[in-house]
Amino acid sequence: MVFVDSGIAANEVAMDARTLLRPGAPFGPLLESFVLSELSRQLTWSEQQVELSHYRDRDTYEVDAVLENRSGQVVGVEVKAASTVGPDDFRGLRRLAGRLGDDFVAGVVLYTGTSTLPFGEKLRAVPVSALWQVAAP
Repeated sequence: MVFVDSGIAANEVAMDARTLLRPGAPFGPLLESFVLSELSRQLTWSEQQVELSHYRDRDTYEVDAVLENRSGQVVGVEVKAASTVGPDDFRGLRRLAGRLGDDFVAGVVLYTGTSTLPFGEKLRAVPVSALWQVAAP
């Protein structure tokens, strides 16, 4: 797993947002790097000790971030640089859930949209902005 300062990387590959958002531009990898960096930083003050890893199997099912606590409970996080999300975006999370059974707590697709949406049991699409917003009590 490799991630860098996404702000510096974005500055290196594009001088303005229009270039960065063009088809084929690296916005997706930059957003993924940003999310991984943010998750890694937030784990330093988490009340639970959690390991951050990546999941990929031989059939190319993949999950960008796998958060696992000491009890073996897992939350999977997939990052999509899109304003809409569909069932196929949960492909890797569903595979991971099937392999882990009850140890799979939740699967989240972080995307650039604005609404939290259900996609089945334990699966949600959540705006990437949730990473820095505090939920109301």
